Amino acid sequence: MRHITTHDAPATGLRGIADTSWHTRGACHGMDVEDADAIFFPLPRDHEAIAEAKELCGWCPVRSDCLNYALENVLKEGIWGGLTEAERRPWHDGLPQRLDYRRVIAFFQGRDVHLTEAERQVVVDHAYVRGWRPDRLAAGLQISPKHARDLLRQAANKVLDRDRRQGVPRPKKNRQKTAPAAGRHMTTKPGTRQPVSRQAASTATPASFGKAA
Repeated sequence: MRHITTHDAPATGLRGIADTSWHTRGACHGMDVEDADAIFFPLPRDHEAIAEAKELCGWCPVRSDCLNYALENVLKEGIWGGLTEAERRPWHDGLPQRLDYRRVIAFFQGRDVHLTEAERQVVVDHAYVRGWRPDRLAAGLQISPKHARDLLRQAANKVLDRDRRQGVPRPKKNRQKTAPAAGRHMTTKPGTRQPVSRQAASTATPASFGKAA
């Protein structure tokens, strides 16, 4: 016999990791355990029980939460979110590449959400663009600072390669031009292209460098 544990944590839009608060709003909530087990974990050819389960799931307000919970926790037995084991198989296989930007946004809002591999990569890229330090990313993804540093370095290389392919010019460093010293003018040494400074001939009345009256 299988049991689903629940708690009464308030719903907050996106579920956190291992959050089952959605179950209290499910159509199956409050059912007898044995009845629920027979309906939602039927035998492979028990078409009557499968049809009954699909009918209940059809008008359940948390159907998508139920399906996501089964996918994220690799629950491959039973009927979850109105889908049988065979119907959920493609979803299980493609889960690592699922990309939901609502989860990415929720992560940057400080929520502890379940991220797929594709969503984690987007988080790393955006963290680099936002100028996050490795320790901050490490705390958010619950990884080591060294791993976070490597991920940010990979994101930096990715941005550099993208800019190089698209022809985006790199910012140039401002260089201060050295002006010739006062009283000197530049000449070119014969046979070379290197300028040579030469003291200008002095005059009886030196030029005034002060502010005009």
